[in-house]
Formats: sequence, structure tokens, C-alpha cells
Amino acid sequence: MNSNIPSAQESVHFDSNKSKNVHAPTPKFFVPVFLTIIIATLIYIGFQVSADLAHVPPLNLYSVILLSTALLIALGFEFVNGFHDTANAVATVIYTNALPAPVAVMWAGFCNFLGVMLASGAVAYGIIALLPVELIMNVNSGAGFAMVFALLIAAIIWNLGTWFFGIPASSSHTLIGSILGVGLMNHLLNSSTGGSGIDMAQLLKVGKALLFSPLIGFAFAAIVFVLVKFVFKRHLSLFEAPNGHTPPPPIVRALLIFTCTGVSFAHGSNDGQKGMGLIMLILVGLVPLAYSLNKNLDSDQVQAFTTLSQKAAPVIAADYAHIEDEKARLILTQYIQNKKVTPEVLPALASTTHHLGQELAQYSSLKDIPEQQVTAIRNEMYLSTTTMKTLDKADALPKWNDADKKTVKAYQKSLDGFLQYIPTWVKVAVALALGLGTMVGWKRIVVTVGERIGKNHMTYAQGMSAELVAMSTIAAADGFGLPVSTTHVLNSAVAGTMVANKSGLQWVTIRNILSAWVLTLPATICLSAGLYWLFLRFV
Repeated sequence: MNSNIPSAQESVHFDSNKSKNVHAPTPKFFVPVFLTIIIATLIYIGFQVSADLAHVPPLNLYSVILLSTALLIALGFEFVNGFHDTANAVATVIYTNALPAPVAVMWAGFCNFLGVMLASGAVAYGIIALLPVELIMNVNSGAGFAMVFALLIAAIIWNLGTWFFGIPASSSHTLIGSILGVGLMNHLLNSSTGGSGIDMAQLLKVGKALLFSPLIGFAFAAIVFVLVKFVFKRHLSLFEAPNGHTPPPPIVRALLIFTCTGVSFAHGSNDGQKGMGLIMLILVGLVPLAYSLNKNLDSDQVQAFTTLSQKAAPVIAADYAHIEDEKARLILTQYIQNKKVTPEVLPALASTTHHLGQELAQYSSLKDIPEQQVTAIRNEMYLSTTTMKTLDKADALPKWNDADKKTVKAYQKSLDGFLQYIPTWVKVAVALALGLGTMVGWKRIVVTVGERIGKNHMTYAQGMSAELVAMSTIAAADGFGLPVSTTHVLNSAVAGTMVANKSGLQWVTIRNILSAWVLTLPATICLSAGLYWLFLRFV
């Protein structure tokens, strides 16, 4: 990757009166207010963690150090994600003077915070599902910790490198590449024992999104800009660069702020969950008694689960015979690894379903379950829900009537209720890291988007068109479950408006952005694979 990106002064000779907003000074109250928020948040997290650990055996010094280090690295990823990815959302409102730069950055940080706090957690556990199943089930092992450290450190290294050179790159695809690298190395090291590796279906899905999302952003932004130019052809000021700190017309300004808000919120609700998922994996590995199962579920919900499991088992496989727990787990694990449906899969799933109901029926509360048993129950639940989702995706489930289908769906939802939970303090920690990152390191990426993609200063109409397309594309992708990148879509959208306006592109910058776009997956795959191999030497 060529790192010789020209400076703002070398790349574009903007009128100094037209680009001052990005360099607006930070208000004096910012530092003390934000430090107060950080301290208050850390105190809150400390109290919550203490409460969670109050009912479990004390951790030894090694576990405390490992837990602290892992959490610090996971939050470090979200911090870097904040000033790397979120900066894309504010570039258009800053360079069109829709908002003063400090206000835009603080607002984006706040919207990211809200997005994280209101996130459902589905994406968080969707990310975990990409990891090798045997490592998830043995996350408290040396290999499990090596996996988490390798993929997080690889993602941070790549994000920091691209940020240092002011190159917009996708944190989502960086993390996915890191996960794929760990999966590949795990498969290479354990192929003789059936170790799982890369999910090729998921890889193709990511690859298609990676390829097409920038092209869609580019083309649609260009089209939208041309339409705006046709509809508002009499409003010549929309197609001129801002003069000094002059804001755009009220309607355009409102639209720019609205789309910036939408993109920032979506980024928080989506990207923030990736960090949450990995943090939960760390907590489950180090403190299973406190975090393996959702302790917020009451005795009535536990009883409802036991009833559902007994009803669901014969629906999944009629007249199933009891299978030893260890054998059932092996059958389900192998199915998740190789995706080959054998006659044993459904009976093993039914047997595990029945067994889970029997196990939980012994306890009035989840807090009464011994630590060793908690881990076993969690693994069985994870295998069960993952198997059902995989079978459903492959259209390999039996053709049930409506009543039976309702029973199985209710059982699966109950399973996810035990597994897919995220403590409030984890959300707060991730939200703080993401918001803090947004407010600390935003300028490098913002300057690249605002000054170094096109040869001329961004106009009001260009900013509005690019942001509108970015928000719409990301929203549509979320609806279809496609892993598109905020970074890729918005940057290509800006480039599309520059071409449509015949403003010209700065090919040195475009070349470097394209290089990062192409190299992110292979680079992070190799980096995380190498780190995983290295860390395994020490555990």
C-alpha cells in the first residue's frame, strides 16, 4: 500500500476561507466535562463488575490480569473503531458547514453511544458464530484465549496503520478478516482431528458485500447528485463550495444532520455489537459462573424452558432414542463443523433438548447451578441453537405443522434468551470507548474524506447526496442482513458525487483507498493467523 498520501496543503489548494470548520478549536469545557463522564462511567462499571463477581469464587491474580488485559484490548478495538469509522459520518456535515466540527464530532459520539445502548445483541452473537465451534466451547482454554487476543490485536494493528496514513478502511471487514484468519489457522493445525476453519458461505457473502457496496455507493450517489442538480437547478448556491462558515440552506442542513445522525446511530448499533460479542466471549471464558448464562432470568422463565424442551424434543425427532450426552455433543459439533446432515443429527439434537430440560429442572434458579455444570449446560445450549439455525439455513429441518413449528421456534427463542444477553455495564463500556474514540482521533479520516478525494471542495449538494445514499444503503443492507461497510459506502459515494459534478478525483488518494479496500481481508487474515499460531506457542 502506498503510504505517500499528500498532505492537505499538497493535494488540494482549497481557499483558506472555505475549509476552516475542520480546524475549529475544541470548546474549553470539553476536556473537564468528558473527563468527568469517563470517571463516573468507570466507577459505575467497577460497582457493576463487583456485584457480578460477589457470588462467585474469588479470582486468582493470573485470572484478574488476563481478564483486565483482554477487556482493555477489546475496548481498545472499539476506541480505534470510533476514530476510524465514525469520522466518515461527520465529514460531510463538517465540510458543508452544516455543523461546527466540535459539535458534529460530539453529536456523532453521542449517537454512537445511543446506538450501542439500544442494540439488541443479535449482531454481537452473530460475530461469535463465525468463530470455530470447538474454540467457542473451550474459550477458557489456552487456545480460546489465543484466539481472542490474536483476532483483536490483528484488527487493532490494521486499523491503526490505515488511520495513521489517513486511509479510510472498514473496521467491520478488518474484524471479519481477523476472525477468518484464526479459523484458517485453527483448521490447518487441527485438520487431522476435524478442527473447523473458514465458513466458505459466509466468506462469499462478505466478499460480495465487500465488492458491490462501494460500487453501489458510487453509482447511486452520482445518480442522486444529478437528480438534485436537475430538481434544484435554480438554486445555484447548493452547487458551490461553502464560503467561510456559511451553513447550507435550512432544508439541506436539516437533511445533512439527519443523515449524519442516522449513519452514526447505525454505526454504534452495528459495529458496537462486535466488541460486545468478543467481551462476552472473554467473560464467559474467565468467569463462567457469572456470565455463561443470563442470570436475569427468573425461576418462572427457567420452568417455562424446561416445559418447552420436553415438548420440543419429540417434535424435532419423533421416537428418538436417548443418546449419551458426550456422543450427542460430538455429533452436533461435527455437524456444525462439516455441515453434513447425517441420520444421527436430529436424534442427537432431540436428545440434547430433552437432557437440557432435565438438567435445568433440578434447579430453582440459575444461580444455584455449580460452575462446572454451568459450562456444560451453556455448551449444550450453544450447540443446540447453532445446529437448529444451521439446519434451517440448509432447509434440512422436518416439515412441521404450524403448532409444532411454533413449539420449536419458542424453544429456540428461549435458548437464545439464556445465551444472548449482554450486561448493561458491557454496553456502557463499549459505548464509552466508541464515543471517546470518535472525539479523539476523528480529524485524519475527516480531512481525507473532505479534502483528498476530490480536487475541489465539497459542495452542499455533494455532501447531501453522499450522506443520503450512505444512510439509505446501510439501512437497506441491515434489512437484508448484508455486511456492508459504512466506510466503503460513504467514501465511494463522495467520489461518485465528485465525478458527477466533474470536480475530478485525486488519484493518489483513490489508489490508496482502493489498496486498503482490496488488502484488508488478506492482510488481516494473514496477520491474525500468524498471531494465533504465535500465541499458541506460549499457552
